[in-house]
Amino acid sequence: MQQIYLDNQATTPLDPKVFSAMEPWFTEKFGNASSRNHTYGWEAEEAVEIARESVAATIGALPKEIIFTSGATEANNIALQGAAKSYQDQGRHIITVKTEHKAVMDVCQHLSKDGFDITYLPVDKGGILDLNKFEDAIRDDTILASVMHVNNEIGVIQPIKELGAICKNKGIIFHVDAAQSMGKLSINVDDMGIDLLSISAHKLYGPKGVGALYVRRKNPRVQLQPIMFGGGHERGIRSGTLPVPNIVGLGKACDIAADVMIEENLRISQLRDTLLKGIRAENPNASINGSMEHRVAGNLNMSFPGANNEAIIAAVPDIAISSGSACTTSTMEPSHVLLALGMSKNEVYSSLRFGIGRFNTEEDIKIAVKSINHCMKKLGKMSFV
Repeated sequence: MQQIYLDNQATTPLDPKVFSAMEPWFTEKFGNASSRNHTYGWEAEEAVEIARESVAATIGALPKEIIFTSGATEANNIALQGAAKSYQDQGRHIITVKTEHKAVMDVCQHLSKDGFDITYLPVDKGGILDLNKFEDAIRDDTILASVMHVNNEIGVIQPIKELGAICKNKGIIFHVDAAQSMGKLSINVDDMGIDLLSISAHKLYGPKGVGALYVRRKNPRVQLQPIMFGGGHERGIRSGTLPVPNIVGLGKACDIAADVMIEENLRISQLRDTLLKGIRAENPNASINGSMEHRVAGNLNMSFPGANNEAIIAAVPDIAISSGSACTTSTMEPSHVLLALGMSKNEVYSSLRFGIGRFNTEEDIKIAVKSINHCMKKLGKMSFV
């Protein structure tokens, strides 16, 4: 049975070019980047700094503004908790959005227990945040706003540049979770008014276990208190021995993304449109969740009325698709993202996410369409919800 991977919002396969760049750092080049007394350490430190330059260049930042982390979840935690602790004397109000990733939502819940007041803004039925509602939510004691660039479930793109301008005008710190947009959309932190930006390597064909946090150093200089203590690595913000192979992989993944992003987005958009057209040809009642106008190229989230998403997934074992975020599917609770769009629980439980990526082909999409359509015919009018 040929397996087709269409879950690229959960994770992406490691690009072979990335693996090749990483491989020597697992074996003969095994030095600690903090060991500055010999060649092994010097080589490792140089490799880390080259990767730092690559990450910075991808988002229009300075290399010294990049802090390496274990992934976007840790980057989000450092950004939100670190900023909250640093600026709590100026205020204890934080703004975020009801469709944020759990790595932001749960941190905000934790901060609320520490006395911070969190405002969770709604989105419209397309998943877009209203700029006027955002500006109206800002108070005199607001210190931080956190909005994800691209949603991990519905692929919707938020108006980050406009939000950044509002934050800058109001003098509040602006954090953006860019795990799903890095390498897929053009990002310039200065132009977009971003003060803190979280990055994940494994969402852009890099290795798991590494990410980065951009921390603005001027206009304004953002202060973060560390949330983990140790040797004072990464400018005292994130202690711990740096995983040189993974960091090299992140840097290489950024270099590749910068080279192929425009061409890749066009090809992937065409594949997604082919998938949508093929499914709707035999399932005209299937509906799209979230705005199609403001959506990243590789995402398609659809509801199939009268069917259950887990039943569909079980009926197509050759196609790797999901019913929602990989970080919450084990709970079997309805997606908070889809509920925030105003969907009923029945609609949520009939929804599937298709994630198309760099290594998918036209043949993959043809096979997927055939498999999904065959499954829907087989399930017929059976209701599982």
